[in-house]
Amino acid sequence: MDFATVWQHLHSKEWMWTFGRNAVEGTQLAKAGRVRVRNAELVDGRDLEITAHVTDTRLTLYETTVTLRWQEQKRVTILSRCLCPAGTLCKHAAALVAHASDRQHQPEIEERVTKPPPPPPPEPKAADAPAAKPVRVEQHAKAAPKPLLLLRRIDASLPGKDAKSAKPLRLPVADPMVIYPGCPDRLSILVRSPEHVWHTADDVKHRMPRDLDAERALLREIMFLGLLPFMEAHPGVLTSAPLNHLAVLQGHELEFWKTFRQKDAPQLEKCGWRIEASNDFGFDVIPLQDHHWVTELSTEGAQGMIYSLEMGVEIEGRRVSLIPILAEAVQQGLTVQEVTESPDAPFLFVVPELGERLISLPGHRLLPILTILHELFTPGAKKKGKLMVDRLRAAQLGMQQGMALQMPKELSALGEKLASFTELPQVELPSGLRATLRPYQQEGLRWLQFLREYGLHGILADDMGLGKTVQTISHLCTEVESGRADRPSLILAPTSVLRNWASEIKKFAPALRVMILHGENRRERFPYIRQQHVVITSYPLLIRDIEKLQTYEWHVAVLDEAHGIKNARAKAAQAARSLNARHRLCLTGTPMENHLGELWSLFHFLMPGFLGEQDAFRAFFRNPIEKKQCANAQQRLSARLQPVMLRRTKDAVAKDLPPKTEILNTIELDKTQADLYETIRAAVHKTVKEAIDAQGVERSHLIVLDALLKLRQVCCHPHLLKTESAKKVETSAKTEFLMEELLPELLEEGRRILIFSQFTQMLELLEQQFVEKGLRFVKLTGSTADREKPVREFQEGKVPLFLISLKAGGVGLNLTTADTVIHYDPWWNPAAEAQATDRAHRIGQTRPVFVHKLICQGTIEERIVEMQRRKSALITGLLTGSTESLKLTHEDIKELLSPL
Repeated sequence: MDFATVWQHLHSKEWMWTFGRNAVEGTQLAKAGRVRVRNAELVDGRDLEITAHVTDTRLTLYETTVTLRWQEQKRVTILSRCLCPAGTLCKHAAALVAHASDRQHQPEIEERVTKPPPPPPPEPKAADAPAAKPVRVEQHAKAAPKPLLLLRRIDASLPGKDAKSAKPLRLPVADPMVIYPGCPDRLSILVRSPEHVWHTADDVKHRMPRDLDAERALLREIMFLGLLPFMEAHPGVLTSAPLNHLAVLQGHELEFWKTFRQKDAPQLEKCGWRIEASNDFGFDVIPLQDHHWVTELSTEGAQGMIYSLEMGVEIEGRRVSLIPILAEAVQQGLTVQEVTESPDAPFLFVVPELGERLISLPGHRLLPILTILHELFTPGAKKKGKLMVDRLRAAQLGMQQGMALQMPKELSALGEKLASFTELPQVELPSGLRATLRPYQQEGLRWLQFLREYGLHGILADDMGLGKTVQTISHLCTEVESGRADRPSLILAPTSVLRNWASEIKKFAPALRVMILHGENRRERFPYIRQQHVVITSYPLLIRDIEKLQTYEWHVAVLDEAHGIKNARAKAAQAARSLNARHRLCLTGTPMENHLGELWSLFHFLMPGFLGEQDAFRAFFRNPIEKKQCANAQQRLSARLQPVMLRRTKDAVAKDLPPKTEILNTIELDKTQADLYETIRAAVHKTVKEAIDAQGVERSHLIVLDALLKLRQVCCHPHLLKTESAKKVETSAKTEFLMEELLPELLEEGRRILIFSQFTQMLELLEQQFVEKGLRFVKLTGSTADREKPVREFQEGKVPLFLISLKAGGVGLNLTTADTVIHYDPWWNPAAEAQATDRAHRIGQTRPVFVHKLICQGTIEERIVEMQRRKSALITGLLTGSTESLKLTHEDIKELLSPL
């Protein structure tokens, strides 16, 4: 046989024309190592016949024979037969030819042909020959096979430079098999034969047909597992009968068999598969029992508000941290919802320290840990093997059934208190309090005392005007009279209300010693701080004086208008967090004005870690609530806040407060002002569109705000714009409506009126009009030096009109002699407008309050009112149930910039 000529023909690739499209698939099978030559011989001295087992992409094995027939003119004809449905010239035969055309396989084929056959066994001597017995053949009927997946380890070796350097291996494999009724053998699905033959001791030869179609269907049932032919999973590894086994790609065994045991095996068993594993197969599952757990909580930091949670198991004398393992599972997609839906199911985890073994944790035991991990996980936690937990969560964890948590005594005591809590404690009003508390205010005092008793810190978030100040003073007075306040308390407030706090304390608790830290000579008062019951200072001065103030120990640190620290990175927020206070309290009617990140900042001051790290909070709460309106996330956050944030609305608790009536005054622009509006709108619309197209909505933020500002200014008064075209427009429809229609009627009725505007320049224009018409008024803006004088003159009834900048006078003022509020221009934030309105509509008001909003018809102002409604729904949703997004979307911007 001229092998060189045959190989030359195969190298020319002419053989591919014989197989057509099957040649491509056959070549791919050969490259994937799916051909195993079983025999090669010369037939009639001229035909080279090669037989092999070929495994296709469905893991089905076929016996295939190819005959290479040498003809004259140095031509080779290819004949083939195969057990597959095609029978001949199939992709399996093409794979065998492609295998034979590879130079590295040709020596093996030649060796099989030239190797002399083994000598026949010697003929037995006549005297020794046993008497021949007749053989009976029993033909079995065709029956349905039952599937079996056998998991075991096989001996293999990784070849080295020589036989001595070969590395012995014991590799895990999966053998898909079938069992036929009446047949004692387990048959490999991967070795296909139409009939199985076996002999029994009674010299009966049994013949049983195999249902290859049914076996092929069973093999398809395990295709989803991702098992590979052994030679593909372990290239270069030698073992006997490798085509009978399936295996996992080297290096991925642990994760694969974990998933198999937890999810795939139950699914296969439901489909009728039997699964058997040999004793040495490995990947054993260790169910975690109570005695395995080693869990510790320890104080982290000086003030005892943060605890480190270390969670692990001890198995066979080895301690293993679970936090990196569970954190990896979370990053791989394990969710709280998945565990919640399967409370009794076992969840398996890979523990590298335990070798090829897995640990099993039931869903109900895993759920609380996973919930914490989702909320509190940070990249550092995975590295350090521990989580940072706030005081409340730490105490709750300590009471978790079966946790066997080692924790400080004070934390254990708090956990027991929380477990037995039924209602707020009854509190006797302090004898030094000179105020009659309403029932809801008494409840507020009880809640404040509850926080103090349990070592917690919270937000009193009552509506504006419901008496947060008097509730706080009652709390401070109670602490002083009980003797618990063995050090002064600190109140931080906006500069504008420092004296108001001092006067309210003198009014309601005259026995308390109070000192204001304000003015250039304030440092002279520092030596007297420890002699006071209450010290009051402002946020700006806190930043300047923090080095001194943080050296003092405070009983209670109260942050009034606490949204002043809504930016966690701001200097005021950082300074407040550095204060050394036994108890912390935030007062604000608007715990969040724009987004949930502001709420996180407040709790980062109150109880660091209570809402997790900022990134985790954003991923677990803020993004799902604000961007996806996720009701589940909102409910979880509301439940988390419930014990430490108290909010009552006027509608709910102050039934005796006079009614508030809101009136929307819609004003139509005259032609000149409308033309100016359209001209500016078209120009800014073009600018905004180009910016968004070039850099997206978020990066175009400043350009968008500038465009919207110009349109709002046109609505208020054209003279707020500095362009030449705007200066030519002398009139403002809104100003004329206010001066000619609304004010004359209100003043004639004897109304006392607050007028708010976002634009101080607009207040100046109104001031000029008031002067020209001889109207008596006072004004308050950020540049007003003496804030008390205009407030006093208005409250004493000397003037009926009060012009107020929204930012300067929206908080901290008590103007209950007013009965009318006019919002000259709408502001994005409904909470800011509500705060301004509450300067008049608050406890102490005896008359109905009318709120007028002036809106230019068809303009951006109408769209702002709609956005206020949506924004208000989001803020309310945090406390009541439903939420919507706060951020401006592309669609919002298009709507805001739409024409008249």
